[in-house]
Amino acid sequence: MLKEAFIELLSNYTDNNDLVNTLWTEIGQNYSGRKRHYHTLQHLDSLLIQLTEVKREIINWETILFTLYYHDIIYNPLRSDNEEKSAELAEKRMSQTSVSFSTMQLCKEQILATKSHNTSANTDTNYFTDADLSVLGQDWETYSRYYNNVRKEYSMYPDFVYNPGRKKILNHFLSMGRIFKTAFFYNKFEKQARHNLQKEIELLSKK
Repeated sequence: MLKEAFIELLSNYTDNNDLVNTLWTEIGQNYSGRKRHYHTLQHLDSLLIQLTEVKREIINWETILFTLYYHDIIYNPLRSDNEEKSAELAEKRMSQTSVSFSTMQLCKEQILATKSHNTSANTDTNYFTDADLSVLGQDWETYSRYYNNVRKEYSMYPDFVYNPGRKKILNHFLSMGRIFKTAFFYNKFEKQARHNLQKEIELLSKK
């Protein structure tokens, strides 16, 4: 599904099949890195499913798809500029096709928005960042797999370093007036997300 959707997307901007295959291979390899446990192709697939539910509400669907494929293409837990590096690579790759400058700029803005997940003036961006956080509002079993996989990605840190940092992030989300900016995702996930975040904090506090 992911590969087919990517090829269909790129076919609107280039007829160079070799380029399309090269760009897909790069995406597949990056998201399948052995140190990745959550930020994987499965994450992209989940995002695509969530966003497809609100496709009729999204103004620039193709921009959203570019954002989806490239928002975590660079991911190093030891660095704090993953979003910036991902946005740079997205622009570089899109510039190899006939994608417009405005689409590239909006894609970059949406990728950078996943750094803070703050409310944006652009409704498409809010739908994307909400979908990116949708795992927070899944059932507890799914959420547990998520936070355990995140922990694996940060396995280089001992608990006494990781746990306080993780709790700070979780409390940041809980302190928000609302985690999900759009009505659709708020109604679907907000209540469960707050329950999950609080439960994880309690588990971390016991360690």
